[in-house]
Amino acid sequence: MKIVDVCAFYSPKGGGVRTYIDRKLAEGPKAGHEIVVIAPGPRSLIEERGQGARIVWLESPKFPLDGNYHYFADAKALHAALDCERPDVVEVSSPWRSASMVADWQGQAARSLVMHADPLAAYAYRWFEMLADRPTIDRGFDWFWRHLRRLDARFETVISASFSLSARLEAGGLRGVSTIPMGVEPGLFSPALRDLPLRRRLLDMCGLEASGTLLLGVGRHGPEKRWPMIVEAVMSVQFSAPVGLILVGDGRERARIVRQIGANPHIQLLAPITDREELARMMASADGLVHGCEAETFCMVAAEASASGLPLIVPSDGGASDQALAQRGWRYPSGSAAGAARAMLDFVQSRQLELVAPAPIVHSAPRTMADHFIELFAHYEAVRAPMRVAA
Repeated sequence: MKIVDVCAFYSPKGGGVRTYIDRKLAEGPKAGHEIVVIAPGPRSLIEERGQGARIVWLESPKFPLDGNYHYFADAKALHAALDCERPDVVEVSSPWRSASMVADWQGQAARSLVMHADPLAAYAYRWFEMLADRPTIDRGFDWFWRHLRRLDARFETVISASFSLSARLEAGGLRGVSTIPMGVEPGLFSPALRDLPLRRRLLDMCGLEASGTLLLGVGRHGPEKRWPMIVEAVMSVQFSAPVGLILVGDGRERARIVRQIGANPHIQLLAPITDREELARMMASADGLVHGCEAETFCMVAAEASASGLPLIVPSDGGASDQALAQRGWRYPSGSAAGAARAMLDFVQSRQLELVAPAPIVHSAPRTMADHFIELFAHYEAVRAPMRVAA
């Protein structure tokens, strides 16, 4: 099977989408499939990624809001590239213009819309949460739901990585939704990596004794991640219990987060950790993971933390919430600093604070990205089977 992924937001400097696509380029050929990614870039070229995998870059304008990305501006050029590839399945990784371009393509391949983003949760719900509830906001953005329903009618399948997002899409009138959760990098994250000396050093950074509780937050410093809210909640809990927070990441909200922290010695910011093994050790050595974003379509950080044995303290909506439900973690009302503080304090009080923290809960073997792609490719085989018969 030849799968072409039309990926509007693939960039060498990208984040989660790039990581996902790179893994697909590796896993597809292992399963006997050819994987081609068509992406907008500064110039047209073909980048080979080993046997059965490559990236076709199409020269495209820069994305005005982020210079790391470009955007598809020429539908004819994209259609010509698809004609040249003659795929069995075409994926599109954004619900915006590129999805409409793929829908308009005259080829015979099965079409799949992969919901790597949840625009309403990331933007509209957050912008207007103080003015209206979600059903009211959905009615105000009915133009977006109409757009999704039109795409749903023209695509064979819509892929969602979390059951909560799938439920919202179906409630919005989409009929072709399939839930295929992602997974963690195999063989990397494990409770066995718990390192008590490392935990001690991190607590020292936070000015706390070993009897304190070490919370970890990992992620880009973007407005939808709500790190200032998490900082506010942690500072509230600190009046009742010795709690430290290590926040790993960077981004355009960093200055705001620094101001929020002020002179608090128990909250420390660390630069992004690019060494995945180092991150895995840190995750296994903390006491709990905190997260503020309710717009995650899966939440890889929560999956990695859970695979590391960390309890989750996360919003009640989005992909992180699904994972907290699966491991009986702590959930709080999305967007609520007070709710997050209550959940954190409940978590702290549930632990027996000892000189040496108890070992984290050991969970069953985590779902991996290899598991995800096995299920995804089997789904595509099933989706295209009726089209082969009709042909």
